[in-house]
Amino acid sequence: MNKFQLPDLPYPYGALEPYFDQETMTIHHQRHHQAYVDNLNKALDTTTENVELEGLLAQVSQYGPAIRNNAGGHYNHSLFWEILSPVPKIVPTGRLAKEIEATFGSLDELKIKIKNAGLGQFGSGWSWLYVKYNGALDVVATPNQDNPLMDTQLMSRGVPILGVDVWEHAYYLKYQNKRADYLDAFWSILDWSVVEKKYEETIGKLI
Repeated sequence: MNKFQLPDLPYPYGALEPYFDQETMTIHHQRHHQAYVDNLNKALDTTTENVELEGLLAQVSQYGPAIRNNAGGHYNHSLFWEILSPVPKIVPTGRLAKEIEATFGSLDELKIKIKNAGLGQFGSGWSWLYVKYNGALDVVATPNQDNPLMDTQLMSRGVPILGVDVWEHAYYLKYQNKRADYLDAFWSILDWSVVEKKYEETIGKLI
């Protein structure tokens, strides 16, 4: 049985200041993400399957809510930490940039769409840019710790390449109830080089 582990952050907790504060980052990673990992491992103790995280999410409808919520929480947060950087590439280039322009009209329009998806999510959840299995880009919001990899997402399945956490624990210490301000700050520390890499890897598997 695989035992999942909390990934190390690729930067210090205070490195994303002033956009994401050190205290929130520390609590978010050490307590919230750690809890998802611990609870996922605990839930998997009752199974005999040895499965990768992505494979688990792809058939998550076969499992109970403990695995759905905690596997989603582990995957979502792992992706979230990875796409953030204190020295980000601030605009996409190459094939992803062209596809964003073709699909959404412009990078600014994509940002508006992702922000509106996050603002429109009632309660906790995520806003995603993802690659559909036909290769097209799309934006969707999901509740709780769901994501487009899950087979429960009947109308919006695909591979996430960018995700924004809109649970209050992600922003409340600094931004209080101002989710819009938090979503605006996100773009200042999003590293498009990582998103581009994820896009290329995903497209490569679909071709």
